Amino acid sequence: MLEQLKAQPADKILALTEAFRADERHGKIDLGVGVYRDAYGLTPVMAAVKEAEKRIWDEQKTKAYTQLVGDAEYRTALTDMILGEGAVQRADLSSSASVGGTGAVHLALALARAANPELTVYYSDPTWPNHLTILSSMGIRHQSYRYFDAESGTVDLTGMLEDLQQAKAGDVVLLHGCCHNPTGANPTLEQWAQVAQVVKESGATALIDLAYQGFGDGLEQDAAATRLLTGALDEVMIAASCSKNFGIYRERTGLLIAKTAEAQQGTVQANMAAQNRQAFSFPPDHGARIVSTVLTDAGLRQSWTEELEAVRLGMLELRAQLSAALREETGSDRFDFIARHRGMFSRLGLTPEQVEKLRSEYGIYMTGDSRINIAGLNRETVPVLAKAVAEVIRREG
Repeated sequence: MLEQLKAQPADKILALTEAFRADERHGKIDLGVGVYRDAYGLTPVMAAVKEAEKRIWDEQKTKAYTQLVGDAEYRTALTDMILGEGAVQRADLSSSASVGGTGAVHLALALARAANPELTVYYSDPTWPNHLTILSSMGIRHQSYRYFDAESGTVDLTGMLEDLQQAKAGDVVLLHGCCHNPTGANPTLEQWAQVAQVVKESGATALIDLAYQGFGDGLEQDAAATRLLTGALDEVMIAASCSKNFGIYRERTGLLIAKTAEAQQGTVQANMAAQNRQAFSFPPDHGARIVSTVLTDAGLRQSWTEELEAVRLGMLELRAQLSAALREETGSDRFDFIARHRGMFSRLGLTPEQVEKLRSEYGIYMTGDSRINIAGLNRETVPVLAKAVAEVIRREG
């Protein structure tokens, strides 16, 4: 039977990582992988996370299951961080722990498909590639909406609003809550209010992928769009990840929050539990326990917040340095948008041929659409990248 399985295409980002590892050149630069790295190329374990794990090791008395939707303290603490203190007291909210942010997206789409098998999911062009592979694997119809103006490096709000008017009740509009992946370009709060109005008029359900809270303008600021949408719309799902802001990628820690009519809350909560039961029964708990330990202890939370803020400011500094270096090397303001963008990613606007030359001639690796991971840079590699990009552009000019 298994010999009838079809070969699957290689994941382009993972393939890029393997190619980087096989490259024996000294001074090669990996800007493709979507993982935060410090100036030494490491993904460090945060001090608060280390201390939380010690406490868990010392104090935990059982490894028994928690609940089908995960530990209640974790869900409470993370929901409050996302939607504001006291949010879990609202009777219109349901939540479930998930296997990472990816699992939260999958769970949200499973619920939407169960409610309406004929739905269409509207996603930004471009978007995180895994959004599309998940939708395709689940057999869910999907349609892109305009989002990014590559020439100006800004959000194409007019195109976005026009395309979202096609959505209807029973459909899902997939939005990036902050730090858009792969572009780094985000709507302003005023623009988000316009998006909310269009989605509300359509009757569609918003699904917010909130993977980078704390990596853009700060914990509170990065939650502002999600809070605005949740307040303005009757029905919202929020797929949150702890991989980036807590640095616990391998613990696969996420959360799905759903806002519905109060009368439907119990049904939605039960459906979350049922979906988990069918997929994996009980969600993993170690990462969730780390997060709840940090968020519910004042000292640990302060330590974590300060370290997260240092990470955020470090990426903003790298953005400013890269933007300035590219301006100097190219003699143009073409790349000034990099300093205005937020999060780990930006797209340089290079052609696939230019991207290939950067890899083959300079040992600089990025995805084919010229998306770079800002956190893959440091003070020494910023000028190297800027010079290489300028040389490749000049050669083709």
